[in-house]
Amino acid sequence: MKVLIVSDSHGWSEILAELKERYEETVDAMFHCGDSELAAADPETQGYLIVRGNCDTEDQFPYDLIEGVGGKRIFVTHGHRYQVKMSLMNLKYKAQEYGADFVFFGHTHLVGAEQVGDMIFVNPGSITLPRGRREKTYALLEANKSGTTVRFYDETHQELADLRQVFQ
Repeated sequence: MKVLIVSDSHGWSEILAELKERYEETVDAMFHCGDSELAAADPETQGYLIVRGNCDTEDQFPYDLIEGVGGKRIFVTHGHRYQVKMSLMNLKYKAQEYGADFVFFGHTHLVGAEQVGDMIFVNPGSITLPRGRREKTYALLEANKSGTTVRFYDETHQELADLRQVFQ
């Protein structure tokens, strides 16, 4: 399984079109973790599985999304409804209720990945307004029988190798 994860694009539709053109044929799914600030009918949102963030007004995007990809359950949310700026605890409890293997979220604009119990949490950071680093980021997650690798890239599609995470 290979998926693209992006979040907090805040109206920058061109980057979503660019990512779609670059990855649509090579990934199993493309996720947007909210704050796209775009409409569901916008051409740049087509092909993405998108959730609603605190800056979104599009009510066609759900707040939470559970998607099966490659035999794994993926829980996608923006994070603001789970207070992710304070702790991952509420998000973890909801992910456990959903039986998630992976949890993708945004809101904090902080890039990172970590394993909590049997679940892997990924925040791709923000593709427009990063915090904690200067690079605008997105993520590619690859999972197979030998493990999961999360790679982070900047808006010029260069891997930020120091952020790569490998989980067994």
